[in-house]
Amino acid sequence: MTGTLKLAAADAEDLEVISARLQDATAKLKDLVWLPRQRRFAALFNRYRWEDARGPGTRVRAGLHFDGVLSVKSHNMKRGAPEAVVSLLAVQFTPKTADDPGGMVELVFAGGGALRLEVECIDAQLRDLTGPWTALARPRHEAP
Repeated sequence: MTGTLKLAAADAEDLEVISARLQDATAKLKDLVWLPRQRRFAALFNRYRWEDARGPGTRVRAGLHFDGVLSVKSHNMKRGAPEAVVSLLAVQFTPKTADDPGGMVELVFAGGGALRLEVECIDAQLRDLTGPWTALARPRHEAP
């Protein structure tokens, strides 16, 4: 059952679909990598499978990458703590201008952390890499 989900994003609407599938995905900081020579940002997540959320639900190992990345900046991330675990809340896009396909992709994490990717355009892929396993618990969100 490897590779059950495979999505690509070329615009903000596509990126919203990827964001929904990655909500509550967890990753170690060492698994969030910018490869400047390849202009690629790559990440490995343990993705909660909201599409199969019966009982405690399941998780899968999933890979996400963005191509055409010009720079990556972090905000409120634990530098020097490669084993620290972060929980992704959303992936958002802000265009430079209405006519420019480039802009800022922001990965927003619980606790106020964020990674900001300056991109030439939206060019992303999300793919499940393993079969599912039983999640320890279903993620919960407190009402505002």
